[in-house]
Amino acid sequence: MKKIYTLAALMMLTVPAYATDDNTLQDENIPSTETSVSSDQTGEDATATTETSTEPAKTGIFDQPEAKFPHGLQFGIGISATSGLNGFVGYANKDLDSFWLKRLGVRLDFAGTAPVKSLINSGIDSIMGDGIDFGDGMAITDAGIGAQHFAALIDIYPFGNTWFLGGLRISGGYYWGDLELSARLSGEISDMPGEGFSFSLDGKDYRYTGNQISASANMNWNTSGPYLGAGFDLGLFAGLKIYLDAGVVFTSRTAQLGLDIPLDNLQVYEGGNWQPVKNSPVFEDQLDQAKRTALAEAQNELDKLTFYPIIKLGFMYRF
Repeated sequence: MKKIYTLAALMMLTVPAYATDDNTLQDENIPSTETSVSSDQTGEDATATTETSTEPAKTGIFDQPEAKFPHGLQFGIGISATSGLNGFVGYANKDLDSFWLKRLGVRLDFAGTAPVKSLINSGIDSIMGDGIDFGDGMAITDAGIGAQHFAALIDIYPFGNTWFLGGLRISGGYYWGDLELSARLSGEISDMPGEGFSFSLDGKDYRYTGNQISASANMNWNTSGPYLGAGFDLGLFAGLKIYLDAGVVFTSRTAQLGLDIPLDNLQVYEGGNWQPVKNSPVFEDQLDQAKRTALAEAQNELDKLTFYPIIKLGFMYRF
């Protein structure tokens, strides 16, 4: 009987107590079994004990995850009447478990008229045609616009990922930007060539002796400041959405006006006579002072505008 116990113990030592699959590596822990035999000194009784341990399985070379964009990464491109071509990159993951994190997003927004300058100029030319007449034979014959900005924004989605309302957002942040407008004024006064074109500045009368008039005006506006607005994105398919943003930049800087009045053929009424302004330091200084006074009056009205509107419409894609 002792020999039978001894033979059984030897068989348990030589036969594996586990099996492996040579073709597939599993991702879960694989239990392995170890068997040991103990007996007393007399060899009469032999008992077998089995111990089980777990070890992390190794991952095969073909099981590496594929690289992909992080969920919630978003890109957008659009157009704005006040800043030209717009684009942004940001992150907003509405599938997060956190109540607040799935309602928060961040964006870096940038825009400029330079990429669509030719398109803008063509649009201005088509609107103006032969010029915009504003009386006395004068017309705006050429105009230009230049704008750009960069912004850092935080988006709040108050409804999270709640079906249709999930696309509503409130945005805040800071804008750095500027706006430039220019216009050229010209005209031909054909109905009174003998008298010319006359005007008054700061209580003094001026006139051009000929009937050809030209001048230029410009406006520069530093549009940097805090931003507050709202927006909405409407899903189309496969992550593609239409987005709309509307808000204002609260800037402490106001638009600055400039005016260029050519001196050729310009006369000033002084001492009962018309006298040429050009090459006369006294009259040129008087005209410069009169121009600053006139611009100051117009500037007082512009100083009331302390906000700059931003309206954007475009397409976005969220991974």
